[in-house]
Amino acid sequence: MTSSTFSTPLLERWRGLGAWNLYFLAKFLLVAAALLDFKVLPNLLFAAFLLIPLPGQWLRVGRQVVAVPLGIALFYHDTWLPPFSRLLAQPGVLDFSWDYLLELLARYINWNLVAGLILLLVAYSYLRHWLRLSTVSLLGLAWLAVGGLPSLSSSNSQPTAVAGTDSATATAPVAVVADNATLDAWLDRFFTSERQRVTNFPVEKPDEQPFDLLVINVCSLAWDDLSTVGMRDNPLFSRLDVIFDQFNSATSYSGPAAIRVLRASCGQSSHAGLYQPPADQCLLFQNLAKLGFQSQTLLNHSGHFDNFIGDITSQHMPQPGFNIANFPRALVSFDGSPVAGDLDVLSNWWGKREQSGAQHVSLFYNTISLHDGNRIVTADGGTRPADYATRATRLFTDLGKFLDELERSGRRVVVAIVPEHGAALHGDRMQLSGMREIPTPSITHVPVGLKFIGMGQPARNEPLKVSSPTSFLALSELVSRVYAGLGAGQTLDLPGLLVDLPTTERVSETSGAQVLNFQGRTYMRLQGQPDWQPVPKETP
Repeated sequence: MTSSTFSTPLLERWRGLGAWNLYFLAKFLLVAAALLDFKVLPNLLFAAFLLIPLPGQWLRVGRQVVAVPLGIALFYHDTWLPPFSRLLAQPGVLDFSWDYLLELLARYINWNLVAGLILLLVAYSYLRHWLRLSTVSLLGLAWLAVGGLPSLSSSNSQPTAVAGTDSATATAPVAVVADNATLDAWLDRFFTSERQRVTNFPVEKPDEQPFDLLVINVCSLAWDDLSTVGMRDNPLFSRLDVIFDQFNSATSYSGPAAIRVLRASCGQSSHAGLYQPPADQCLLFQNLAKLGFQSQTLLNHSGHFDNFIGDITSQHMPQPGFNIANFPRALVSFDGSPVAGDLDVLSNWWGKREQSGAQHVSLFYNTISLHDGNRIVTADGGTRPADYATRATRLFTDLGKFLDELERSGRRVVVAIVPEHGAALHGDRMQLSGMREIPTPSITHVPVGLKFIGMGQPARNEPLKVSSPTSFLALSELVSRVYAGLGAGQTLDLPGLLVDLPTTERVSETSGAQVLNFQGRTYMRLQGQPDWQPVPKETP
């Protein structure tokens, strides 16, 4: 009996990858298009699992039954998308309208990619008769395993940061390896430092020049969104007096964003800290109340989605002053609820404010006119989709008309436009368009601007710019300085008030992710994962 007698049955049982070759070849195509964060070791183990020779037909069938869900899970694991459990952890998803759910589903379809996969399927169907495609797949896996493509290195590797100075530490090394321990320590120092910072408001001035503060909190407005629709330069922003170029909203969801605005008078809190009882000195509107300002709340929506009203009132703010049902519908929200026109709501409020006789009013106004999935109400009472540029043009026009109304009143008013976060219009490799689970810089880098009405400001060719990295503490500090600088006979020295405003490192959080900027590079950590990883750079 020869050795070939024993070897022949074993060789016959090595059947190759079969149709799974198409699975791996499709992954190679996605890797080449920079659409996949390919994990080499799990894929090698999966290929080995598929290749192990099994003696019986029932074992081979059983392996295929197990391999299908494993392959699907591995494919999702190889994407840049956050864990699927994060979607299930968002109860508000269940309240989305069917129109919006269908719109989100359509965004998953990349037609160029679909075309490429169809071509791959045709090529596979033809070439499998002529080539040993299992050999091609294994060679491809081996090539990736040894780093055949420089851009495909494992995301778990930690690159060395560029030389520079880290303002969150007293003395930063010239070259620091951005490993987990380093980034954890940096983040701990950041929050420790932020807990010590607070705006010191002046005492009430007997010779003050009364003014109102209107904080217009805009959902879904980032610099990246404006650039995407060609509206970075627009008439509304050109008439503002101050623009913060590098303002970080520190979150990408509405509830936490509103809380951060209302707690602007203290340094940046962690996401978990937002849901602890607020300290009085942190509450911007409470600090203003001590100076005689009457706090008011206004929305152009119901505020019921995700308990947004509860997030506001938990910061010692009053209930919204108007019932949104009393206004005509301008939009229908992503959850099917009505959204009023911004000019309708603001003009109505201003008319009542002028009749109130109050010396000081501080208003928190939240608008969701730009929120993803909103639909414009048509003349017949139906709805139609409206792109972001259309809705942004309407919002900016409404706010411009409202500024005109304020200027005609002759009152002193500070209007602060403070976006919650961006709309994520073009999405990225980790999140499709409109999804904001990971608060990347393109979502949290928002345009904050202020207009000073009736305060003797000269006409400017362009707004004054604050170009240092800032967040809500700088806004609170500026409001405090404005009050201190408006004594009897004083003219507001706006350029002087902008000097040395508090800066804040770029750290952003949601309940599911943390993002920070460390020495010129952005890193993220998802909930439940111990490792930090670089945020993938977008291809041009």
